[in-house]
Amino acid sequence: MADTLFPVVSSEPGGAPAPGTPRVQFAVRNQVEIHMSDLDGLVEDNHTVRVIWAYLLKADLAEMYDQIQAVEGGAGRPAIDPRILLALWMYAIADGIGSARKLAKLCGDHNAYRWICGGVSVNYHTLADFRSECEELIDDLLTTHLAALRMAGVLTLKRVAHDGLRVRASAGSGSFKRQETLLDYYTEAKEQVAALKQELHDDPAACDRRHTAARERAAREREERIAEALRHYPEVQAHKKKEKDKTRVSITDPDARKMKMPDGGFRPAYNVQLSVDTKTQLIVDAELIQSGSDAGQLLPAVERIEARHGCRPEEILADGGFMSGSDVETLQRAESVCTVYMPPPEHKDKNGKVLEPSANESVEVKAWRERMKQDETKTIYKERAATVECANAQMRNRGMQQFRVRGRSKARGVMLLFALVHNVLREVSLRVSRVAVASG
Repeated sequence: MADTLFPVVSSEPGGAPAPGTPRVQFAVRNQVEIHMSDLDGLVEDNHTVRVIWAYLLKADLAEMYDQIQAVEGGAGRPAIDPRILLALWMYAIADGIGSARKLAKLCGDHNAYRWICGGVSVNYHTLADFRSECEELIDDLLTTHLAALRMAGVLTLKRVAHDGLRVRASAGSGSFKRQETLLDYYTEAKEQVAALKQELHDDPAACDRRHTAARERAAREREERIAEALRHYPEVQAHKKKEKDKTRVSITDPDARKMKMPDGGFRPAYNVQLSVDTKTQLIVDAELIQSGSDAGQLLPAVERIEARHGCRPEEILADGGFMSGSDVETLQRAESVCTVYMPPPEHKDKNGKVLEPSANESVEVKAWRERMKQDETKTIYKERAATVECANAQMRNRGMQQFRVRGRSKARGVMLLFALVHNVLREVSLRVSRVAVASG
């Protein structure tokens, strides 16, 4: 008599297994299944994508909608809702995605991205073009969002930490050329564009006219990039301290500059300047500069904060790389004083002996030196690393390793988008913390 109520049948071909054979569940992939679900049910209620969408529902995107040419009662295909495109990029940044092609693929494969699209078809060309053209809008959204947080009492701007972050540009070191080479390239590009235009004119009905037109467009864009590089050449040469005849400008991204990176190497990059509120870790201002040095950038940072918020921070923290005596003097003499917390430099002779500060230093600089010796000041200064360095690390982790766009304007738009995403997600954390404190 069998030891089992029902006979054991193996799902593996070949009949019943021998006694003692392990029993496992084999994959069955030809079974027909029916799943009844909508897109909304595929995303959790507290999912990050819902946080971003909720923010965009309140954001003022009227400027984007005003640019849409397809209108009711008129001809033309309906445009994709700008809110969808912006939400896709914001969630992609939060998810560490920086490629338009990869984002377009996720829109068909990943539930969160499919939820944003809601059945709207999006291709990578549209995504890439949108990211390249939204600098001013993102700047306005960042300012409006910070203003709302100030009105709610979340942001006070009492103490701000500032730091610089060098980010690789979308250009190679080999793309930097001297003026003579740029002129030769420019002449060749103009001749190629003229030849391709003539080819199109002589035989416009040729079967490969689209290919020829694409070649002409590529040649024209190359000519424009080289012309832009030649336009930047005098400016770059003026900032070069020695060997001015060896000045080079990139023909790939003329706005990029070679900078010393954290690993000690020199590569084409931009310098991201971040100002972070120490109490909330919100990014209160962000700017993209073309200088590899942070020296002298403290005063411009305070002025940008004042322009964005209508007031200066009471205190600002920065590392020694921002040292500039004139900046300290100006900030301390201003009607609205901004107290500087920054380690003073040590002057040494050729033997390494530390020299005393110059007797000709201004009253403001001397007061700053004395202030930085106090234990209370040293405690305050520790907040710099715990705030702005944290924001830098989070932006790095989200993909701020290298810009995938070319040109300062486009790179700045991407940087501002990173800052906006950081603040939107940070607002959620602050709200949760305040609720926990209130209920505790």
